[in-house]
Amino acid sequence: MGQLLNHFVEDPRACDYLRGQEAALEYRVMTGVGVDELDSLLARGWRRMGPFYFRPACSGCLECVSLRIPLARFTPTASQKRAAARARRFRIEVREPRVDRARLDLYTRWHAAREQRWDWPPSHLGADEYALQFAFPHPAVREVAWWDGAQLLAVGLCDVTARAWSAIYFFYDPAIARLSPGVGNVMTCVALAGERSLEHVYLGYRVLGCPSMRYKEAFRPHELLQGRPGPDEEPRWILPPVPAARP
Repeated sequence: MGQLLNHFVEDPRACDYLRGQEAALEYRVMTGVGVDELDSLLARGWRRMGPFYFRPACSGCLECVSLRIPLARFTPTASQKRAAARARRFRIEVREPRVDRARLDLYTRWHAAREQRWDWPPSHLGADEYALQFAFPHPAVREVAWWDGAQLLAVGLCDVTARAWSAIYFFYDPAIARLSPGVGNVMTCVALAGERSLEHVYLGYRVLGCPSMRYKEAFRPHELLQGRPGPDEEPRWILPPVPAARP
């Protein structure tokens, strides 16, 4: 079992995803969390960023819903297949995360583009912050880097357990935005998880009212977590109704 260093619910603040809404996260700060314990946390809606484990604790709002893809049932759309094919033009390298100037500069370029397009607040991520959030030592953490020759074009941070693949964060060079790299990243995770005979790919939280989080809805069939189960509660995941037509 991991060592719990702190447990708290943050004060309400402006929501990052929905204008006019307040948000709050429940946090556990833990070290020594093994892959089996992480798998149990993922199944109960928790996400990991460095030593911080968190999930929504918003009062009166349940718009952030944990979503996962059951690999045995997943059927990609034609556009998702095309995005996967475009991603395969790059060399994919899976390894432990690292911190260097190439990754810091790539993150800065990507975030600046999001600031301009989606009106995100600025983010100045230095080497120490990057190491804490994305390269904190953990037995499950992996970096999925996309390379075109010697040029780093995208980085995905993931957790891999004995049963599941969890996509934590993904950023890329704005120059490849036309290739649908976000969709390509999910399809790459699906492929890597399939090679390992895993059961699920966790995509974090679906937020239908947020354009940058709504895309997860398109990966079907998918499962949605019901409520916020406690450590001794059995998590209940359901398959939502399939839309009449798919794009």
